[in-house]
Amino acid sequence: MTMKKMNMSKTVVISGHPNLEESYTNTVILDALQNGLDDVSVRRLDTLYPDYKIDVEAEQQALIEADVIVLQFPFYWYSVPALMKKWLDDVMAFNFAYGPEGDKLKGKEFFLSFTVGGPSESYDPLGYNHFTIEQLVFPLQQTAYLAGVKYNKPVYTHRMVYIPNVYNELEEVQARANDHAERLIASIRQVTESDEARLHRFVAEWFGQFDQLPEQSDYFLEHLSEKVEMTMPEGKFIGHSGFEDWYAIARATFKPNCDHDVEQLAIKKVEQGYQLDLRIRLKADTYSNSLLKGESLELSVNETWQLSLDDQGKVTIHEYLVTPLVS
Repeated sequence: MTMKKMNMSKTVVISGHPNLEESYTNTVILDALQNGLDDVSVRRLDTLYPDYKIDVEAEQQALIEADVIVLQFPFYWYSVPALMKKWLDDVMAFNFAYGPEGDKLKGKEFFLSFTVGGPSESYDPLGYNHFTIEQLVFPLQQTAYLAGVKYNKPVYTHRMVYIPNVYNELEEVQARANDHAERLIASIRQVTESDEARLHRFVAEWFGQFDQLPEQSDYFLEHLSEKVEMTMPEGKFIGHSGFEDWYAIARATFKPNCDHDVEQLAIKKVEQGYQLDLRIRLKADTYSNSLLKGESLELSVNETWQLSLDDQGKVTIHEYLVTPLVS
């Protein structure tokens, strides 16, 4: 698992407008995002790839490094502009975004953010566009599902075309663009700064550490209460010394580079903080001199954590229960 600081969420915005210099709205939205978010990178496809020759490796790396992915574009012919479609075709490749090894984007937050020229009433069964916006973006929604990203409610705004002396007033259009940006920023903050978002990131970070099985246990102890109660398949362990005993067993049994796949995660607010209920699938190789005699292990477990979250976002686990699932 890729490791990230708990208090940092990087947003990458893929701008698919074919000529931003001629845009009255997408430029306003992009400027507002850069001013309103702490860690944001905007990739202007029109300046990067005017020849449509996408640097796939660079684009994939930008996505890997991000926590939040935003596709920003004008709604052309009920879809994305040709340049962004080329980007999607090239970058969202087999064994990167989908396929047996295509989990590189799994779990990242994903937003569609786009400007629509026509009025909202036209996107209706009785309107001249016949279908709703949500129906027209189904192919992009399915792309997100296939890539394993978290598809958030799209942010879009109607009447975003300005033709001098013909259609709309510039001040009105740009005011709508600023409102659009505010809604998008609020949506991004909701999924990155809420307690639930912090806990999702913590879970990924926690198991990322366990995958590596580092010799030093400082990271784990930092997030365990001094009186933590751990109920594991190997027995019950109390406090930091108890964790150290269990961790020694784990490091003597499993080789580094395990894979903890978080298949389910439910977060519930309780009186003392939060309860997390998880379904974990573990894949690991074991040492030949361990009780598992060098076997390759794959098993599923249910885990229940009782934890608290302080004002600075630090997580402290007080109870940790692991129950293997019997097939």
